[in-house]
Amino acid sequence: MSDYFPPPPPEQPQPEHSAPVGASPPSPWAAPAAPPGKQRTGLIVTLAVGGGLVVAGAMVALVHALMDSVSDSIALPPERSDAPYSEPYDEEPYAEEPSYEEPVEPDAAGPPAEKDVTVTKCTRDSLIGWPHADLRIVNRSGSPAAYIVSITFVDADGTVVSDGVATTEEVAPGASVEVRAQGSGEVAAGTECRIAEVDRHAL
Repeated sequence: MSDYFPPPPPEQPQPEHSAPVGASPPSPWAAPAAPPGKQRTGLIVTLAVGGGLVVAGAMVALVHALMDSVSDSIALPPERSDAPYSEPYDEEPYAEEPSYEEPVEPDAAGPPAEKDVTVTKCTRDSLIGWPHADLRIVNRSGSPAAYIVSITFVDADGTVVSDGVATTEEVAPGASVEVRAQGSGEVAAGTECRIAEVDRHAL
């Protein structure tokens, strides 16, 4: 009998938790079970990430809706047009107001107004040499009238050297008045007086 003995078999690791009574033993090919603490931590991380994504999506949708409502409420100013300004078509055309001026009555029938005026005296002042003309006006028309008589003073060569105006108030038909047309400025002796224009205004 030999003293040689085979070595004892190595010790096998024992499971930390024994299988419940009546359960089948675990398969040697099955994946090792994850520790309970790690499984709970992974579930919490997954739920947190999913909840964050949902909240972020809701915030993006809310911001987009607010931006759309703000853009719709802001009224953009109309674009500037280079077309020339034109009046609206629904306005009525401008109508001029009627004139209420009283019509001018024509002179009553009678001879030309120049026939009513006669130069009775044409002279120059002996001190200052200014000319003047004395006139006699007879209203030969059929209605009262006022007169404006323009006189020119001409020298021996026919050049106008001065002028003057005589006026009257109302002159009755057939009546006569004496007026004077005064010239201005010194003139030479022998200056003549000529009737330039006579305006007779019927009253």
